[in-house]
Amino acid sequence: MIPIVDTDEKGILKNITCFALDMDGTVYLGDKWIEGARDFLQAVEKAGKKYVFLTNNSSKDPGTYIKKLGNMGLETGIEKIVTSGMATIDYLKRNFSGKRVYLLGNELLQAEFLEEGIILDEGNPEVAVVGFDTSLTYQKMCRICDLVRNGLPYISTHPDYNCPTETGFIPDAGSIHAFIHASAGRYPDHIIGKPNSSIMDYLARKAGAAKEATAMVGDRLYTDVAAGVNNGYTGILVLSGEAGMEDVKESEVVPHLIFSSVREMIPFL
Repeated sequence: MIPIVDTDEKGILKNITCFALDMDGTVYLGDKWIEGARDFLQAVEKAGKKYVFLTNNSSKDPGTYIKKLGNMGLETGIEKIVTSGMATIDYLKRNFSGKRVYLLGNELLQAEFLEEGIILDEGNPEVAVVGFDTSLTYQKMCRICDLVRNGLPYISTHPDYNCPTETGFIPDAGSIHAFIHASAGRYPDHIIGKPNSSIMDYLARKAGAAKEATAMVGDRLYTDVAAGVNNGYTGILVLSGEAGMEDVKESEVVPHLIFSSVREMIPFL
């Protein structure tokens, strides 16, 4: 049953101690806060609870988000940022420790991998990793297709087909997967980002919060809400970004709660 918008009849939010918040479309649009989002963050902390920002975008490192939020008036630290790039590094350390990695990613993601001790090797890699590469070239696409075609383990940071911008959408990692599949005949063996379990397990460890006491809040049903509902979290949809109620009616994923925006959650904290 689809929940009634802007209500919490079962008192679910009272038992939530940590809010995992998608970013664009959930707390801000471009460089502007969604109305009431700052009030929500303050209300969470006033209630003795905590929040973490969780994004699939692997083209930006944590420092970029910290700087962006700072420019918008919110001072925060890396302890409140989780990206699919960070979760991918964690996955590689756990499953491919010491292996040489070919990374299809921009300079920020490459620097992040190197800083965390991941061995990057374009010539003789043992694992292929695809991120949201905003510096993509045809030469890079040829190389990654060759590696995938040759059978290397094939990991991706996240599944999103498009990334929202202030002027529309641009092709994201999922679109790169489609290109690779068309040429090399394979989709990734493992995808880290929402709605998949790897990033949500990483979130639980990083935030130090029990899944049953954590809410995943976002504006996309197939990534944000599905990440919550399918992985033991409370999945909350906000209607301030991509999805509308018509999408909810057609979706296989049913949110636990629906709010017009995060601001409408404040009275129920």
